[in-house]
Amino acid sequence: MAISPRKLRNDVYSYSYQNDSNTPLVISVLASLMERTLIRNQRIGRKCGSTMSKTRIFDCHETPDMTIKSYLERIFKYTKAGPSVYVVAYVYIDRFCRSQPEFRITSRNVHRLLITTIMVASKYVEDMNYRNSYFAKVGGITTKEMNSLEFDFLFLMNFKMHVNLSVFESYCCHLEREVSIGGGYYIEKTLRCAEEIKSRQIEERVTRITL
Repeated sequence: MAISPRKLRNDVYSYSYQNDSNTPLVISVLASLMERTLIRNQRIGRKCGSTMSKTRIFDCHETPDMTIKSYLERIFKYTKAGPSVYVVAYVYIDRFCRSQPEFRITSRNVHRLLITTIMVASKYVEDMNYRNSYFAKVGGITTKEMNSLEFDFLFLMNFKMHVNLSVFESYCCHLEREVSIGGGYYIEKTLRCAEEIKSRQIEERVTRITL
């Protein structure tokens, strides 16, 4: 399936939480990349779990019976997180893997890693968010587990949650390169960083108030 630049731009800039029920195209892209990462880790013979006790919090007792794409679609269906949230979540995942060299994304930890990073990214990008208890229900875990995952993730990341424009664009380019290898997806550099989206929303509110 080819993703046209015009369609992707419309998803990013004309996205409506109330009227747009279509799944953001970036979800398919992110799912493809995560699946490729799992296959790569299996091929190079890495251990199928976190080797450091502090990162084992993401390990499930049993591998969830749901594909990554289906899981991401479920998260979108019930949270309606915008496209930029998933890009920022991918930034967090990469930072986390770089900061924890022994950690490997596997079928046992990918789902919890995704729900955690998406929730944290949503809090960074969006002005209004659901409670942790709601994200927990969507992700299929308990509220206590969701709180613990967020707490440990933030400390393991040293609270480095800021994503500036240049970083945001560089990850969009990386996603574009990855998906072009695996199936005809195209991502533009015109995706805006979370800061710009927030600024635009604030400006629109100020304009409505002054009017």
